[in-house]
Amino acid sequence: MPKQGRAAGGALRRGVQALPEFGFTDGDGVARRVADFGGQGLLLNFWATWCPPCVAEMPALDRLQAALKPEGFSVLALSSDRGGRAQVAPFYARVELSHLGIWLDPRGAAGRALSVRGLPTSVIVDREGREVARLEGAASWDAPDMVAAIRDLIGPAAARPATDRA
Repeated sequence: MPKQGRAAGGALRRGVQALPEFGFTDGDGVARRVADFGGQGLLLNFWATWCPPCVAEMPALDRLQAALKPEGFSVLALSSDRGGRAQVAPFYARVELSHLGIWLDPRGAAGRALSVRGLPTSVIVDREGREVARLEGAASWDAPDMVAAIRDLIGPAAARPATDRA
């Protein structure tokens, strides 16, 4: 049974499980998979521009991406907007999101594969590619307690090889 925990914005449901295979596209229409981000911690956020709680949490996700990217972490905000990039890019510009990439799931295939029941839903994936937590609803993703919880859930970044200092 997954452990429940409170983290800035709602109940963060913890539990380790394998991810199913699914695809999505980047802002240029290139097909992608979670495996393309091997070794990184990920937050898969399912959202849409027409969803008020989704829109409200996007700036915090942008700040989270900026803060944790140097640690080998990526936020993949998968838009379910049917208009794709043409709908999402102007939203990013209007809200001044500068750290998040554009990721698309307009047919909902990724959301269905992960049994997403509503928007927003976020799935945290550890560096081994396993789902380790899920949050249904909006959150303050850049709050210190949430950032600490994410770091704990995804695990440490792989150590870089030491260089000889002869």
